[in-house]
Order: sequence, then C-alpha cells, then structure tokens
Amino acid sequence: MTILTFSLFLPACFAINMAFGPNNVLSLSNGAREGVRASVLASSGRLLAFAIMIAIAGLGLGALLLASQTLFSVIKFAGAAYLVWIGIKLIRSGPALVIDQAKRGPVSLARLTKQEFWVAAGNPKAILVFTAFFPQFVDRDAYAASFAILGATFLTFEVVAIVIYASLGARLGTLSRGAAGFRWFNRISGTLMIGFGVMLAFVRRPAT
Repeated sequence: MTILTFSLFLPACFAINMAFGPNNVLSLSNGAREGVRASVLASSGRLLAFAIMIAIAGLGLGALLLASQTLFSVIKFAGAAYLVWIGIKLIRSGPALVIDQAKRGPVSLARLTKQEFWVAAGNPKAILVFTAFFPQFVDRDAYAASFAILGATFLTFEVVAIVIYASLGARLGTLSRGAAGFRWFNRISGTLMIGFGVMLAFVRRPAT
C-alpha cells in the first residue's frame, strides 16, 4: 500500500469513525450519565465487535454474509429492535446523576460494555464498511498486511472518536446537571436511538 493510498484512506476513515451513529450516541449518553472514564472503558465492547468484523471481512466471510438475504435480514432486524429497546429504556429512565467512581460497580460497567458490543455487532452497515470500503485501499500484493494496517488504523481512530464523544457527553452532563436537564437529555438520546433503529430496519442488502 502506497503512502498516497494510505493518505487518502485516513480522512475518509476518520469521517466514518466520527459519524453520528448509534455507538457514538451511546458514548455521548454514557459520558453524560456515567463520566468519561466509564464511557471510554465501556466502549471496549464496541472495539471488540469491530475487531471481529474486521477479521471476518479480511477472511472474505463478510462478502458471504452480505450475499445472504436471510442472514442479513436477521442481523438487521435484531439490531434495529435492540436499538429501539435501548431508546425506550433511555426515555423511561429517571434523571440519573453522575455518581462517584468508587460507587460504580463492575456490574454496571459490564452492562454498558455488553450494550456497546451488541449495538456494534447488530449493525450490518459496519460489516459493509469493512467489506466494501476497505478493499478499495488494500494492496493486492500484500493483502493480509495492508488489511491489518487499515483495520488497526480504523480501531485507533475509533478510540479517538470515543474519547471525543464521551468528553462532549460529560460536558453536556455538567451543563444539564439538574433533574429536568438529565430527563430531557435521556429523552433526546432515546429518541435518537429509536430513530437509528427505524432507519436500520430499512437498510437494504447491497445488490450482488
């Protein structure tokens, strides 16, 4: 992979990482309710899901997944339903204030991590990124090495996006410290998640 090719990949990849999608909304919401540290740690679930997807795409199985209408639909509708469920929970949740780090148990962090994982894993658009976007920059003469470099770069940029959204969420959480502010923040976050779920349900499998 040439320097020119990689330099073209970098801005396009970062734009994808920074896109206002369901996982970034989670980082924003978790940052506001739980703090930056908890939000960033919970996002390890997302990184694991993406790493698995990158490996699947690198092995060529991603194209097979996209080629199966049934499997694509199962993942799509399961992911959409999960996003809607999370959205409803956020809307119905009370104005939870940020609590002291020492009082935040590992069970809560584990729950947030699993949430991040399943939101990422349930989005077939993510596997499409790795299956259709990455190959445009892969060096055919060094396929494994170049795909690994692209994958590592994507995950690195994803960490940057996570920190940015978590920090922004924490800032918004400070500004909406009162009960009414958090209630409206939860409603907005929940509505966005439901909206992403509905949009995901209408995503079509790419034509083969």
